[in-house]
Amino acid sequence: MNNNKENQPQPPRETRDLRNPQETQTPRNLRETRETRNTQAPQFPHPKNIPLSRYSDGTPSVMRKSTVYKELHFFRKSDVLVQLTKAFCHRFLPHYGDRTVDQMIQAARSIKQNIAEGFTDGQTSFETEIKLLGIAKGSNQELLEDYQDYLKQHNLPEWAKTNIPRYDDMRTFCRDHSDEIHYRPYFDRWTDEEMVNVAICLCHMVDKAMTSFLAKRDREFVEEGGIRERMTAARLDMRATQKQIIAQQEQEIATLKAQNNSLTAQINSQKNQINSLTAQISSLQHKLSLQDSQQNNE
Repeated sequence: MNNNKENQPQPPRETRDLRNPQETQTPRNLRETRETRNTQAPQFPHPKNIPLSRYSDGTPSVMRKSTVYKELHFFRKSDVLVQLTKAFCHRFLPHYGDRTVDQMIQAARSIKQNIAEGFTDGQTSFETEIKLLGIAKGSNQELLEDYQDYLKQHNLPEWAKTNIPRYDDMRTFCRDHSDEIHYRPYFDRWTDEEMVNVAICLCHMVDKAMTSFLAKRDREFVEEGGIRERMTAARLDMRATQKQIIAQQEQEIATLKAQNNSLTAQINSQKNQINSLTAQISSLQHKLSLQDSQQNNE
C-alpha cells in the first residue's frame, strides 16, 4: 500500500514563504511575478526629444554635431603639457635607465590624443566619447602624480599647498594662456621647481575643465541616448517627413483637381455661350435670307 501511494502522481506543491506562512505563491504566481518584474524596464529617451542635425536637403542625420575640440581650453592646455613635459624630461631627468621619462611623456600624450580621438569618434558614438575623455582624465591624473612625486623626491615646495607668493601670478598666467607658443620661451629658462609647478597648475585646470565637461556630456547622454536612439529618431523623423510630403502632395492634387473641375465648368459655360451665339447668328442669317428673298420677289 505504501509503495502504491509513493508511485501515485503528487499534486504540485505550493511555494510557501517560510518567513510569512500565510502568503503562498504557486508556480503561476511566480511566473507572473517574474513577468511583472521584467516589464518594469528603464525608460529611454523619447525619439521625438532627440535633436538631430540635417543635410542641406532636409534629410535627418544620425551623426552628432561635431565639436571643434581644438578651440577648447583644456585641449589647448593639454598640448602645452605635452611640450612642457618633453622639455622638462629632457632637461631634468636622466636620458637612460629611468622609465619615468617614457611614462610621463606617454601620459601627457594620452591626455591630448584621447581628447582628439574622443571628440572625433563622438560624432557616431556618445559612449566612446565619454569613455575616451575618461581615459584622458585618468592620464592627466597620472601625470599630475608624477610631477608631485618629483617635488617630494627633490624636497621642492608645491606652491599651491605652501602659499608661495608666486603662485597667484603663475595661476593667472596659466589661466589666461592656453597655447604652447606663450610657454615655449620659458622652457629653457625656468628651473625644475618652476616647470613642475606650472605643469601641476595646468593639470589641475585641465582636470577641473574636463570634470565639468564630462558631467555635461553625461547629462546629454541620459537625455538623448546613444547611436541607436539617434538612428530610431532619424528613421521616425524621416517617416514623418515622408508622410508630410505625401499629405502635402495629396492636398496639392486635390487642389489641382478642384481647379481642373472649375476650369472645365468655365469651358463648358463658354461652349454653351458660343453655341447660343452661334444659334443667334444662324437665326439672324435666316431672317436676313428671308428678307432678301422677299425683296427679290417684290
